[in-house]
Order: sequence, then C-alpha cells, then structure tokens
Amino acid sequence: MNFERKKYSNETLINLYQGLLKPRMIEEKMLILLRQNKISKWFSGIGQEAISVGLTMALQPDEYILPMHRNLGVFTSRNMPFDRLFAQWQGTPMGYTKGRDRSFHFGTNEHHIVGMISHLGPQNGVADGIALAYKLKGEKKVAAVFNGDGGTSQGDFHEGVNVAAVWDLPVLFIIENNGYGLSTPSSEQFRCESFADKGIGYGIDAISIDGNNILEVYDTLSLLAKDLRENPRPVLVECRTFRMRGHEEASGTKYVPKELMDEWAKKDPIDNYEKYLIAEGVIDAKFIEDIRKKIKKEIEDGLAVAFEETHPEANTTIELNDVHAPFTQIVIEPSSEKKSEKRFIDAISDGLRQSMERFDTLVLMGQDIAEYGGVFKITEGFVEKFGKHRVRNTPLCEAAILGSGLGLSIKGMKAMVEMQFADFVTEGFNQIVNNLAKAHWRWGQQADVVVRMPTGAGTAAGPYHSQSNEAWFFHTPGLKIVYPSNPYDAKGLLCAALEDPNPYMYFEHKFLYRSVKDVIPDDYYTVEIGKAKTVREGNDISIITYGMGVHWAQEILDAMPEVSADVIDLRTLLPWDREAIAETVKKTNRVLIFHEDTLTGGIGGEIAAWISENCFNDLDAPVMRIASLDTAIPFAPTLEQNFLPKGRLKNKIEELLSF
Repeated sequence: MNFERKKYSNETLINLYQGLLKPRMIEEKMLILLRQNKISKWFSGIGQEAISVGLTMALQPDEYILPMHRNLGVFTSRNMPFDRLFAQWQGTPMGYTKGRDRSFHFGTNEHHIVGMISHLGPQNGVADGIALAYKLKGEKKVAAVFNGDGGTSQGDFHEGVNVAAVWDLPVLFIIENNGYGLSTPSSEQFRCESFADKGIGYGIDAISIDGNNILEVYDTLSLLAKDLRENPRPVLVECRTFRMRGHEEASGTKYVPKELMDEWAKKDPIDNYEKYLIAEGVIDAKFIEDIRKKIKKEIEDGLAVAFEETHPEANTTIELNDVHAPFTQIVIEPSSEKKSEKRFIDAISDGLRQSMERFDTLVLMGQDIAEYGGVFKITEGFVEKFGKHRVRNTPLCEAAILGSGLGLSIKGMKAMVEMQFADFVTEGFNQIVNNLAKAHWRWGQQADVVVRMPTGAGTAAGPYHSQSNEAWFFHTPGLKIVYPSNPYDAKGLLCAALEDPNPYMYFEHKFLYRSVKDVIPDDYYTVEIGKAKTVREGNDISIITYGMGVHWAQEILDAMPEVSADVIDLRTLLPWDREAIAETVKKTNRVLIFHEDTLTGGIGGEIAAWISENCFNDLDAPVMRIASLDTAIPFAPTLEQNFLPKGRLKNKIEELLSF
C-alpha cells in the first residue's frame, strides 16, 4: 500500500490513526460481547474503517453525512458520546431512538448525521434535499451519502444520483465496493468493472480510489469537498475495499474463497497505516500502547454507563404522542370580508400561493410544475412570482423527490411535492411510509412535507389515472390525511397542512377541479384539522362520507325529499372526527358510510368497526357501507359508472331505512 503524506502534518496523520483505532477497537469489544450474548446483533465494518474515518475527517463538522451499516467510523469521528452510542445499540432510553430502533438506524442533528433505514437506497434522496437546502440558503457545504455496492442496484440510488446531477447538488455519493451484497458476489450484482464508469451515464464526475488507504481517502475527499463547496455538483466516489466479516455476524463468511480473504487481510487499513507511521517516525510502540489504553478506557467507561440502563418502561401515552411532531394548530380566520368566486382548482392554487408568501422556506417540487404550471395548471404563474429555485420541475424520480422533502425538513425548510396523479405515488411509496411517516417517532426529526394527490375517477382516465388510494396511507401511523370536497375547505385545509410540520397526504379530486365553485375569502385562512363538517341535517339516517361522495350524497338526497338525512363530510381522514361521528349516530340511529374507494379494506370499514364498538347502543340497524366495486377502474364511461357507487346509493339508503 502506497501512502503519500504530501504536506500533511504529524498531527493530522496521528488524528487519522486515532480515528481508525476507535471503530476497530469498539468492534473488537462488540464481537466479544456478542459471543457473551450481551448484545443481540452486529454489522461489522472491520477492514473498511478508512472510508468512514477519511470522509468524516475530510468534511466540516456541520456538514451532513448519511451513513450505512458499516460506518461506525462516521459516528466515532464526530465525537459521539460512547455511552449514548452503546445505549442505542442496546435499545435503552439513553440511546437516540428511545429503544424504538436499532444499530445505526437513527439520526442526530447535533452531530449532523442522518442514519439509514433498512431499505438502504432512500438515503440518497434525503442527501439531495439537504444539499438542495445548502444551495437555497447560500451555504457553501457538502452532503455525503454512503451506499454499498449491492445497494446501488436499487432504483433509489439511480434516482438520487440523477436528481443531484440535474440540479447540480453538492453531494458526494460514496460507494463502498466491498465485493459482496450479503452473500451475492459483485459479478451477480452488476456488470461494470468500476463504479467510476457509471458517472458518464449521469453526466457527472466519478472516480475510483483505494478505500483501504486512509491518506488517499482523506486527501481525495478533502480536495473534492473543497471544490464542491465553491462549484456545487455531485461526484460519485467508488472506494475499493473488502468486508472481512459476514454481512452480520450470524451470516459468517463461508461463501468467500479463502484466498480472497487472505489477499485482503494483507491490505488491512490499520495495520498498513500503523507500519507506515512507525517507518516515518511519526509514532512508536509506546505511543501505540498509550493510545490503545486510552481508547480502551473510553470504551469500558461508556459500556459501564450504558449497561446500567435497562430497556425502557413502556408508556402508551408517550409512544402515541411521539408519532407526530408537537404542533398545536391555531385556526386562522380571514383578515377581511373580501371574497370572490373560485373554482375548486383556483382555491388550491390560491392557498398554495399564499402559503408560499407566508413561508419563505417553502419549496414546491413536482413534474412540469414550473413554467408549464403543472398538468392541471395549479402552479401557473408561480415561477414568475417565486422563481425556479422555489418552484422546481423534477425528473421522473418520485422517490428521490419525496426523500428530498425530508432532507429539506432536516435543514428547517418546508416542502410540497406534487404527484402528477395520485396513482404515481407508488413510485415513492417507501419514502412516505417508511421515512416521512416514521422520522419523528424514530429519532425526533419532523418531516415537514405535504404530498398533493390529484385523485379520483369520473373522467374516463382508466386504471392508472383514477385510483382513490387514500386507504393505503390511512394504515400508516405518522401521516395525516386531508380530503376536501369544496373550494373553501380545499384552500383552508391546504394552508393548515402546510403550517403543520408533520407529513400530510392532501387528496384533491380531479373531477371537482373545474366543476365546483363557491364564493370564498380572498385572504389567507385555515380550517381545523381533524374536524368534520355537517353539510346537511336530518333525522332518519346519517351518511358519513368525504370528497366526491359529499356531492353524490347531496344529489341523491335531493331526489329523495322523503328522506331526512345528516350528511357528514369527514374532511380529515387522519385524524378523523370521532366526536362528530358519535353525535350523528346518537341522533339518527342509522348509519351509512359512503366512499369512492373500493369497498374491501377501505376507510369505511375502520369507521364502521369503531361505531359498532363504541356506539352500539345507539344503533337501530347494522352499520352499512357502500363503495366502488372491488376491481380496477375501467376506462369506458359505461363501465366506469358501473364501477362507481353513486348509482347504487339510492337503493342502499332505502335498504337501511327499511331495516
């Protein structure tokens, strides 16, 4: 191994050596504790320490790093307290996730680290968002995100690199090419000889370095980071290395040829660097002995504190309260009496525009939303008013853009991400349900992101542009869901969602865009989240619905003057208004739950179950439901109308009344 010290001082060389020793010595201790059954699991980075340490020491302390399984050196090089780090691995309260997540699945803004989730690739989009915030705030900073060679096969990696390339984001995409993805060798993961070859495909710079040579890693990344701070752009850095232990300790390494293990053992980053420093007269045996004693004491002291703690005592109230970032809504009334007629689509645009004026940290992202104004023209004219830095056209990279929203949140900004159609959210589903929704509960990080979802059928758009998929997210703790049915609520709920630092799914029915209008306030205002609205009053039955269902129910009831009905517009689906439901059930004693989404697994099933459990004594008939057919949405208008529940609503009302 060829070390080139260049002009680096003895102090720098020694700091790098100490940086390498800390994660190695911690790991050696953890492997002992694992055999003693004192820890439950371990992902080893032995043999790869030079990458984590070299990168972290090359960056400034306040530049974000997004590490993976084998990057203990990132945490130790950021001087994270050993007792808290060890407590995190034990799942005790002093750790960074209060016992809710394990190993390196956590973040800490204090140390400017954003830990991984098990899906690996989503970290790249988050790094993009952090780097975007650097650019928007005029901060000359760099973000660095780690990837294993196997993880680069994921779509999230490609999307993350592509977005960074298109937007010239200062991101170092670090690829640890260690020969295996768990037990699958590189030859079965990809065909490229070097990951540096991939740079040309993204139109970015890419290099390959010896990941076991601490001086090469530190020097290369120091120079790159310095350059990127002045000339923002992404760079892909392949670090050639090897994993000397199993994917995790239970995996073993029997699948690795012995000669390959022997070859890489000779390239150990610590042994080779230590010999070099001795030969250069920078350190000697006494220094090595002393520094090892010092680190060993730090480890033992940290373990002594961490092992004093027991697993957290479960507290249901705390667990539920931590699902969302703290926020108390103060409903804002219009500041004047000035009103004008607005269509549903105009109300959304109005709320979005006024929120952009109110929050200068709010960034809009979506396909074709800039000069084109979006496929529905909701953001038409926004570029001229707010600029392309805040109204951003995105590549077809839904996952990376949603991840970028979380990255912006980490830097104290807000994001609105428009799905061109709600159906396309599947491309970013993982980011929503596993990253945005869980961030606060896992490590106290708010995800200040609103995802706009043009939804619904009735326009003969077929199975991929018409789905009502709100139930997919209704099951996910951490999300909030709103679904307005009229222009007033469309504006007020959107403004409220953008105020709240928690992640929102904002559903807007496409059929309502230009078919419904009303006179609403011109001023900024909000609608209370979690509060349903009684849009029609009666005594015979209660129809509980939302979105397009509100209009269908009103239309059918207008044709049934003999029926006196409460019509409850939920407006907010998470959290939904249990008090309003209980009140209407007690009043009419008959309940019909009505929604456009398919019947099986729909939101109506959950509400029906809650009514049966909590309002049974007030019922004079079974809780009934009516919804769309359990099929995909057909294209032909005749088939689509048969699919939708509107045509069956009258019969269902009569059935309920006759019970």
